[in-house]
Amino acid sequence: MIGASPAVRPDGRKIRRARAAHASPVDASLSCPSLSADYPVIVSAPAAPVLDLDAVRAAPLARAPYPYVLGRQVIRPEAAPALARDFPAIAKPGYLTVDEVALSGRFGDLVAELEGDAVSRVLGEKFGIDLVSHPRLTTVMGRSQPKYGAIHTDGSAKVLTLLLYLNDAWEAPEAGRLRVLYDGERFDPYAVEVPPTMGTMFAFLRGDTSWHGHRPFAGERRVVQVAWMRDAAELARKRRRNRTAQLFKGIFRR
Repeated sequence: MIGASPAVRPDGRKIRRARAAHASPVDASLSCPSLSADYPVIVSAPAAPVLDLDAVRAAPLARAPYPYVLGRQVIRPEAAPALARDFPAIAKPGYLTVDEVALSGRFGDLVAELEGDAVSRVLGEKFGIDLVSHPRLTTVMGRSQPKYGAIHTDGSAKVLTLLLYLNDAWEAPEAGRLRVLYDGERFDPYAVEVPPTMGTMFAFLRGDTSWHGHRPFAGERRVVQVAWMRDAAELARKRRRNRTAQLFKGIFRR
């Protein structure tokens, strides 16, 4: 009945009972008993957040050699198993746009949160810039090749880049571990090394000296990248370049 406490299904979803909208005192004599009787309406509770925004806020901002944030455990522990389960099956190496992969379950929830304004606001406050007004490009990597990880700064079309790692563990002592570097030539010395394990987040302001990279690694390396682009035109160009790169990889099987 309306106003009664909702029942709860075994799977945790609430059942709210409602009465057919046309069953009113005016037309009660004309109403069909099967329509005017109470019937169950399943109401799904909103999914709990995947990201822990408090952990993102708490991550310290480093200024040298360029502005960056290294956050740990920004994925809620209770969400991690389902997130690993729902990560898309990606056979191709390299980054794919989210339009090219199957988004489902908790992984789909994660992408929605990363692309939402709440994350942009938190990072914008930390870095002292407006990110909400910038378009975002989200890409996903499932597999790495030895040729990936060369030292670079990211392209000038990007304002800020976020990398969120989703690997349960990482055994390689050096390979595949991103490093914050001082120049474009050497992996040593480095300012900090980023373990690509579940819930580790690395975000940095793109600049002419935002050098980073990792030693070659081949195999599964799960990471989501969000890039805040300078404008919509740059976003469109980046999407076209990504599609073209994946097309040639498919042709040459690399």
